[in-house]
Amino acid sequence: MTTPDILDFFHEDTNTFTYVVIDPATRHAAIVDSVLDYCAASGRTHTKAADAVIAAVRDRGLTIDWILETHVHADHLSAAPYLQEKLGGQIAIGSHVRDVQKIFTQLFNANGVATDGSQFGALFDDGTVFNIGELKAKAIHTPGHTPACMSYLIGDAVFVGDTLFSPDFGTARCDFPGGDARALYQSIQKLFALPDTTRVFLCHDYLPEGRDQYIHQTTIGEEKANNIHVGHGASEDEFVKMRTERDATLSMPKLILPSVQVNMRAGRLPEPEDNGIRYVKIPLDAV
Repeated sequence: MTTPDILDFFHEDTNTFTYVVIDPATRHAAIVDSVLDYCAASGRTHTKAADAVIAAVRDRGLTIDWILETHVHADHLSAAPYLQEKLGGQIAIGSHVRDVQKIFTQLFNANGVATDGSQFGALFDDGTVFNIGELKAKAIHTPGHTPACMSYLIGDAVFVGDTLFSPDFGTARCDFPGGDARALYQSIQKLFALPDTTRVFLCHDYLPEGRDQYIHQTTIGEEKANNIHVGHGASEDEFVKMRTERDATLSMPKLILPSVQVNMRAGRLPEPEDNGIRYVKIPLDAV
């Protein structure tokens, strides 16, 4: 099995990892889960995080084939259109993004936003195979956190989005619209069927008590053995009970409202209004 070269970039403000996945034979690459910097207090965006990715790609002479989203993120804005403008590549996400768009266009009364996924260059179904240079990659539908979540198996590495976290932090919440704890458990079992040596690249990491360094990589074997929510053979019913009770105690991500409005548009900001200013909506008493 081919081993891709992988660069990781950590965005501390949102605890997000972005990856550049490189085919060593052709120097073609994909970018996974990019971040557009956003200040919630001022509403300003900037591109510091994305520019670091661009610099690394250009320094290495890479050709970008894909800009991949594991899901419609609720904790950061995607920089996919900006990266595409600077580096090329197709923006892709799971085909169930249509379900997410239908949910959130209603919440935000975003009548002009298409709900057919057409903002993205490619929509992947479960099992879709695609190439990064000569590297074979496969999309694995892993719903639960959201209906559209995709994991990407690329060589000996799998990029799991918000499906799994580090073993000492557990799993993703399932209380967003369209989330489903039972579906998440079943998705994780699909990932656990991969070889134990498969490298697992996380979308986020946080610092549980007793740890002072961020972790971006584990293995399927480590997750199966040690994940505090699904390791040691936890049953589906036990997981659903734990996840439901835990989710009821969590506050909403601080950037969920701007993030979802932008990310359901493939990272594109809302169109300017007649005064030339772009706006995101904040629904009151609705979430």
